[in-house]
Amino acid sequence: MSRADPIAGNLLPPDASLLDAIERMDAVRRKLIVVVDADRRLLGTVSDGDIRRGLMRRLEMQAPVSAVMNRDPVAVRVAGPEAEAMVRLSERGVSLAPLLDGGGRVVGLYPDAAIATKARDNLVVIMAGGRGVRLAPLTQTCPKPMLKVAGRPLLESIIERLRDQGFSRFRLAVNYLAEVITDHFGDGSAMGVEIDYLREDHPRGTAGALSLLREPVTAPVVVLNGDVLTRLAFGDLIDFHLEHGASATLCVREHQFQAPHGVAEIEGVRLTSLREKPTFRWQANAGIYCLDGSLLSRIPAEGPYDMPELLSALVGDGETVCAYPMHEYWLDIGRPPDFESAQVAAVNIAGGT
Repeated sequence: MSRADPIAGNLLPPDASLLDAIERMDAVRRKLIVVVDADRRLLGTVSDGDIRRGLMRRLEMQAPVSAVMNRDPVAVRVAGPEAEAMVRLSERGVSLAPLLDGGGRVVGLYPDAAIATKARDNLVVIMAGGRGVRLAPLTQTCPKPMLKVAGRPLLESIIERLRDQGFSRFRLAVNYLAEVITDHFGDGSAMGVEIDYLREDHPRGTAGALSLLREPVTAPVVVLNGDVLTRLAFGDLIDFHLEHGASATLCVREHQFQAPHGVAEIEGVRLTSLREKPTFRWQANAGIYCLDGSLLSRIPAEGPYDMPELLSALVGDGETVCAYPMHEYWLDIGRPPDFESAQVAAVNIAGGT
């Protein structure tokens, strides 16, 4: 993106891929891609939400942006009345729109100012009490979330990234080698945040520690595992959760696996189909959640309790549980190869917003 053309990073042709759009959104603060023709005339727009909806339709990352773009976007004319433009954006629930000249060519974005980071009063609970058995012997004297990734504790990087996104209230669930974590972070003031601890006297699973929250909680709570490296915009997750009226929202990320052999489908002794090395695709639990505060009363006060148990119970009760498709970088640092990968990836993560 050049000085002479400050919105070049927001422009793509219709045959650009979803991956191209995602990479552009990661490079600019304003999450809107404007799709233009060779003469820079407006064809449509692609928002972060448009991409996520496309992923839930099982579109491939190489699918063109034209497959998800809004073909009737709100646009603002350079010579048009500003008050009228703001009303149109408000009526359509749009915070950013392409700015057009008299010939319908895209010359900017409206409003022009970069969007400031929004302060978020939501609690963030990070599960940091596990033993990290698969990473032994590294975790014999250091809890997994405190292992150093690119020279600093992973948990510190997670908290810092959330802080930079406007979050300031953290609760860390601790058990194994808890003093390593509490001695390092204290009350969080050194990082400019508030940190308190949910002290497990026995392993409580991926959700059980939520019963240790003693303060009244009404706003949605972000819950994540303390071994996740990601560029997710957590505020967008909360907005999605509220927009869909969900009781709980689960972040999911698509995984693929190509079978090394042909796969035969058989009924009895008869072959019904034979697929040569098919690729299987599924949505994996990313270990990041948004929960209504009212759900905390459902967590048992004793014993282990995992997040899948809670979500399954909510679905069984007819509650709205949503899936939030992730396209951002994500890595669960649970195995030695993942830990090694994280050392390289952390440099790119640190450069994101």
